[in-house]
Amino acid sequence: MTIEIKVPSLGESVTEATVAKWLKQAGEPVALDDPVAELETDKITLEVYAPASGTLTEILADEGANVPVGAVLGRIAEDVAQNAPHPSPLSAGGEREEPAPLGARERVSAGARISDALREGKAQLALERSGPAVRKLIEEAGLDTTRLAPTGPGGRITKADVISARAPAPSPPSPAPAAGEREIRVRMTRLRRRIAERLKAAQNTAAMLTTFNEIDMTEAIALRERYREGFEKKHGVRLSFMSIFVKAAIVALKELPAVNAEIDGDDIIYKNHYDIGVAVSTEQGLVVPVLRDADQMSFAEIEQMTAALARTARDGKLTIEDLSGGTFTITNGGIYGSLMSTPILNPPLSGILGMHKIERRPVAAGDKVEIRPMMYVALSYDHRIVDGREAVTFLVRIKGCVEEPSRLLFEM
Repeated sequence: MTIEIKVPSLGESVTEATVAKWLKQAGEPVALDDPVAELETDKITLEVYAPASGTLTEILADEGANVPVGAVLGRIAEDVAQNAPHPSPLSAGGEREEPAPLGARERVSAGARISDALREGKAQLALERSGPAVRKLIEEAGLDTTRLAPTGPGGRITKADVISARAPAPSPPSPAPAAGEREIRVRMTRLRRRIAERLKAAQNTAAMLTTFNEIDMTEAIALRERYREGFEKKHGVRLSFMSIFVKAAIVALKELPAVNAEIDGDDIIYKNHYDIGVAVSTEQGLVVPVLRDADQMSFAEIEQMTAALARTARDGKLTIEDLSGGTFTITNGGIYGSLMSTPILNPPLSGILGMHKIERRPVAAGDKVEIRPMMYVALSYDHRIVDGREAVTFLVRIKGCVEEPSRLLFEM
């Protein structure tokens, strides 16, 4: 029996993809749910899985071909023989042999089954303790709960646990060009073309301006050093400055809702939810996965989710849902050594905060000059919605929260 491999649903508003790579070749055997091809859209890269076990007999869409949702990529000749039941062997007298009593090996196997059952029961308990959003994410990803390592309080499974389990090991880097090649021409990927279109659209559409400020990071660094070891032991993730800036941004967004708004035609949409996009640089280009309802997250949950989304992004396994619905963006050029930059808006959002390198330099501290760890920050904003006064006030509020991080703990 021949089974067709089809282009799956690619998410809302995405109707076409490009065949980026075939992971199996015609004539190769495949098992059920084996990844056989990679598709690339203007938002994500995703794998297509074998709908049955058998042999890949035909490849109908070559690498680089554009294919719509539902198109046939290839065909598999289903291997039905391996799924057929195997009768017990005949005895010398022509009768079926009866199974022998349990021996030592069988008893070990029975013990393993009991262990498996206990593990499944523990996994089921962890699943029941988790929230409905996490259970839905597990169901959509098709994950085996017995292979998840819960890190949430009370043995609950968190979103970060699911995202970490969903992301496979990174693929090896592409080979370097051959010696002597002066130029290499490659076709832009769909993702890179989409990034170019969106960034140019932001410049052409929004009245984009940038305002700057600087932050004394002394107290934030002291706070991180004081709690870093205990935080990592308890939560299994390093304590960075991102969670502090996310929390500070939410404080400022609540006070200045125009920065959390967007234009839709002749209307302005003010949003009372805080879904913070965190820009991540990958080999394929810049992507912005979203921390959903970040205002309801603890510092630890922000760090766990940010780390998990960054790993998933670099492995090229983000979903449409991971990238959709942001209300504000934070980008950190400082991890690459940037001292100052002008970040470009992520349309249709009206604001993006740029963090930069921490550098020790002389600053006035009262009547004295001291060497302090300083960071320049930038807010690019859409002047159609956000006035200059609001933009400057927003950065001043960020500065106050980061320079005195205890304000965040007491929501001041």
